[in-house]
Amino acid sequence: MIGRIVLIVLAVLVGAILLLVVALFAVSPGKSKVSEKIRVDINGLSQGMFIQSDDETKPVLLFLHGGPGMPSYFLNRKYPASLEDLFTVCWWEQRGAGMSYSADVPPETMSLEQLIADTIEVTNYLRKRFGQEKIYLLGHSWGSYLGIQVAARAPELYHAYIGMAQMSYQIRSENVAYQYMLERYRELGNQGMVRKMEKTPIAMKAPLPLAYMKLRDPLMHGLGVGTTRDMKSVITGIFLPVMGFPEYTVREKINIWPGKAFSRRHLWDRMLMTDLSVTVPELRLPVYFCHGIYDYTITYNETRDYFGKLRAPLKGFYTFEQSAHCPAHEEPQKMLQILREDVLAGTNRLADAR
Repeated sequence: MIGRIVLIVLAVLVGAILLLVVALFAVSPGKSKVSEKIRVDINGLSQGMFIQSDDETKPVLLFLHGGPGMPSYFLNRKYPASLEDLFTVCWWEQRGAGMSYSADVPPETMSLEQLIADTIEVTNYLRKRFGQEKIYLLGHSWGSYLGIQVAARAPELYHAYIGMAQMSYQIRSENVAYQYMLERYRELGNQGMVRKMEKTPIAMKAPLPLAYMKLRDPLMHGLGVGTTRDMKSVITGIFLPVMGFPEYTVREKINIWPGKAFSRRHLWDRMLMTDLSVTVPELRLPVYFCHGIYDYTITYNETRDYFGKLRAPLKGFYTFEQSAHCPAHEEPQKMLQILREDVLAGTNRLADAR
């Protein structure tokens, strides 16, 4: 009798797994109905990107995703940024990430210098393809660490640089966020989280403790200070949306996760310990910072301090009062207004009062 029950349970489990596999393939055609999905040889490596455009004469915007190693194009399905209303947008998936990940990517090429060179190569591809002398560069999170250094290296290629959740000195940001979250969980009486945090203190050095890194996302999303204000879980907010995203094939969906780990392994610690106010004290092009007041992935006050020190011919800082880490997805209409009326116009009239 027991053996029969076991066989029935196994049959149900196998059937459920088969149904999940069939469903995954059904929602993974890997084709785009609203954008062009292409692969381009970038410095000797085939790299993937989506290009959104309803009018190829529009200004071109290159979007540098965060992570490192975590593409964000899939967020447009639930949180439409509608950047294509104003631009021809290139959502490039960087070397070692997403569609640009494979086990054949040479680990020695996973460096800041290589990614700067890749970004410039992608920029030149877009300039040539769309016949535009300059394009716009938007860096988000890790992409802002990369993007602001690209803008400093080659300002002649860009009309302006936009930093969304702009990094400044990330190890300091991590420590500020840690103290904030510890205090908030104490205030909320969540002794379980408090005990876990107290067991994994962090300091002004890399690497951060592995035990803390495993806690970091749940801690932030539990307080609404992570990816978005309303995202409470990485599983429901990121993992499931990626797996249900129809513009990825099954293989591409699976590759997101080893790509993220691969990229982080090679890039994270250097990023943590770089003080961009020292590395990039000046830009020779207009610069705009857009930051969510609830962002503790990259803390608001540290970015605001960096902005105050940064020298540029024109600059504007924009506070998003309802956003955490992704203002373009959380407050898209405000973001589009800033892009339309300030960035594209070459002014800073909508910027926060100084």
